[in-house]
Amino acid sequence: MTIRANYHTHTTWCDGKDSPEAVILSAIGKGFDAIGFSSHAMLPCPLLDWVLTAQRAPLYAAEIRSLAAKYSGRIKVLCGVEADYAKGVANPDRSTYSAIAPDYIIGSIHFVAAPDGEFVCVDDTPQALQDGIRDHFGGSVEAYVRAYFAQQREMVEKFDFDIVGHLDLVRKFNAKFPYFDENAAWYREELVKTADAVLTSGKIVEVNTGAISRGWLDDVYPSAEFRALLRDRGARFVLSADAHAADAIDCAFDRFGDAEEYVNIF
Repeated sequence: MTIRANYHTHTTWCDGKDSPEAVILSAIGKGFDAIGFSSHAMLPCPLLDWVLTAQRAPLYAAEIRSLAAKYSGRIKVLCGVEADYAKGVANPDRSTYSAIAPDYIIGSIHFVAAPDGEFVCVDDTPQALQDGIRDHFGGSVEAYVRAYFAQQREMVEKFDFDIVGHLDLVRKFNAKFPYFDENAAWYREELVKTADAVLTSGKIVEVNTGAISRGWLDDVYPSAEFRALLRDRGARFVLSADAHAADAIDCAFDRFGDAEEYVNIF
């Protein structure tokens, strides 16, 4: 049976526009079987002031589970987190989030650790990214992108979580503000190595439509080529909207719902 669901959902607990209850009502209206919440989290030491902290995380979990009870029988509501891996600062490990016992964890990278110890944000703005590569990677886009994928591989190999978030987020600005060649041999080499690491880890890969809803790409993460590499190795996929608004929880699901064979995570 195919489950109509989205497990990557942001609300006013982080950088989303709508409350959890508004999202649930939207999901019910759209005929969803399940909705999973995945507030941004960076424990133990957040780099941002709007993500879940150790103090706020139990309050978040309590609200989601209260809503799950309220809407029981109408829709399945799950409490998850999107947990960042920022080397030496935050990690997406189940032991780190044991206090709230999340139903699932999405492991993601939004900050790449540079050789000088600074962090470069992957998806802030094109200008901020350009400045970060110039100031902390000696202007080498290749060095930055390779560091991003090396960090992805380290994350999937080292930590205990369930779903790998937007594996090739480095593509976000590449359509409108091109800064590297996605057909370059060195880039494909990184995709192959990362696909191998993900499959060895046994983790689920999300097919993430978030860049479509936010107008950066007319495509999902991972790219078709990257998905093919993953598929050929036996990857398991879950369809994800990475929604930051209640009306975006099924963004482009009509286009990409049949792109892969998706798993149900509950």
